[in-house]
Amino acid sequence: MIRVGVIGAESSGKSTLCRELSELYGYLYIEEYARTYVEALNRPYTRDDLDAIAAHLSRQISTDYSDKLVLFDTEMIIMKVWYEQVYGSVPPIVTRTLHDYPMTHYLLLAPDLPAQLDPVRENLNRREYFFALYEQEIQATGVPYTIIRGTGAARTRAAKQAIDRL
Repeated sequence: MIRVGVIGAESSGKSTLCRELSELYGYLYIEEYARTYVEALNRPYTRDDLDAIAAHLSRQISTDYSDKLVLFDTEMIIMKVWYEQVYGSVPPIVTRTLHDYPMTHYLLLAPDLPAQLDPVRENLNRREYFFALYEQEIQATGVPYTIIRGTGAARTRAAKQAIDRL
């Protein structure tokens, strides 16, 4: 099974790209759970909430899907960076999942789309900063990656071409 992690800063089009690739080419994609979880809260999230999200995401990533290729809309690198930024430490489940179930390839989405405000997003003014952190984390894993830039159909085509090379 080929695991493709689709990551990028807030409002970089991860969910949109995953949906488009799934609809156009039939790839299975695992939706971002963190957004659904946090949107359902009627209070600010806590570390316990992030722990619940990380546990759910670990189960999703460790599942042996029958599909040849699975897209993960957000994965453990984003969780690792988020834990470090917000709480200063990373729980073992995150590092264990990154080690035991590595992605085959990453699509790192450049923050070159207009930022879309919504109540869940916290760092729209720091998208370049997080993009750089995600790239450093990907490089540290040694897993190959492709930076995806552009808009609309060109962005989708670039992602498809990267996947086709796998």
